[in-house]
Amino acid sequence: MDIVLYALTVLLYGGLCAADWRALRRAGAAPLLGSVPPVPVTLGAGAGLGGDALRARTFGPLSRALLFVALAAHGVLLHMTIFPANEMVFGFAFALSAMFWLGAGIYWIESFFFALDGLRLLLLPLAAVASVLPLVFGGVRVLPYAAAPMFKLHFVIANIAYGLFAIAALHAVLMLAVERRLHALKGAGFQRNASNRGGGWLSNWIETLPPLLTMEKLLFRLIGAGFVLLTATLVSGIVFSEQLIDRPLSLDHKTVFAILSWLMFGALLTARKISGWRGRAALRWVIASFIALLLAYVGSRFVFEVLLHRPVV
Repeated sequence: MDIVLYALTVLLYGGLCAADWRALRRAGAAPLLGSVPPVPVTLGAGAGLGGDALRARTFGPLSRALLFVALAAHGVLLHMTIFPANEMVFGFAFALSAMFWLGAGIYWIESFFFALDGLRLLLLPLAAVASVLPLVFGGVRVLPYAAAPMFKLHFVIANIAYGLFAIAALHAVLMLAVERRLHALKGAGFQRNASNRGGGWLSNWIETLPPLLTMEKLLFRLIGAGFVLLTATLVSGIVFSEQLIDRPLSLDHKTVFAILSWLMFGALLTARKISGWRGRAALRWVIASFIALLLAYVGSRFVFEVLLHRPVV
């Protein structure tokens, strides 16, 4: 049963991703018919001559339904592999799989309100790869306290926070790509003319995105929600640790990087509130903060499980 779910999950994620890239390349290669006056390149407005046509071909009701089936299969797979019988198995591979499953779920909800095809083109390949990582890296058993209500709450909150920050980091990557493309076009004095070719797959990919201001607003909403959940994760982790080992805080690698990430995201939100911090520096700070969060559990567990062969929970 597990192998069937693995195959179904990868097939659906991979099939949707392949369809997206095929449509993107066709849109980039196809000449645009007719002739209209040249218009300036917008900030990823997603309303270009290639963007609307691409969206119409890629993420319609059928694609959204298939993504929902992929999410359902991936979710059942995670439950079956993390909670076999009366025990719990978890490790860095399971953490990555759960993170990108939640990220894809958050994207699926976002897609009803925002045209974020460019985000899907990054997310689905990562979700497909992450979904099969537990086949290679089996994780560790954490039976002694898996049934504790506080641990379950801590586990759920932490994974939702990871998912929110993963989507936020991908948003930041896309926004950096749009900004770099915009500055390159401005430097070349470029204006797009609809009588010419569509500008290639990269231009069409950028045109699938909403305006930068919309993406920026959504980015900080994701970070704000993730920060609240990360704060709850740290608090519940301290309480759970106190109940389990009678010690409120253990300054191991996981705790240090989690606190560092919390401080970095908190500083970002504070600077945004006080001075309206934005632009490339803020986006790079988002990515750096997410990397610190990855190192908190995924990175440290990868070192212990794979490099040192020491399965530490």
